[in-house]
Amino acid sequence: MNTKLTLTIEKEIIKKAKDYAKEKNRSLSDIIENYLKVLTKEEEKQKDKKLNPVVKSLKGSFKMPKNMDYKKELRNRLEEKYK
Repeated sequence: MNTKLTLTIEKEIIKKAKDYAKEKNRSLSDIIENYLKVLTKEEEKQKDKKLNPVVKSLKGSFKMPKNMDYKKELRNRLEEKYK
């Protein structure tokens, strides 16, 4: 099912993109849709890429507090470890 999307893009970019689409005998909508498909697939691949099976099985098994400062916590633990 297709849905209409409104974007705000610089006029010159739109002109260049339309010219490009015309050269390729494709619609601008088709080009943008395919780009977004590739973009979201790449992001999904990156999330699961190179995870050790043990780590992958543990993914999502513990929840961090929303206000936890990861960098501060790491720094504190490293300081404690190397005192």
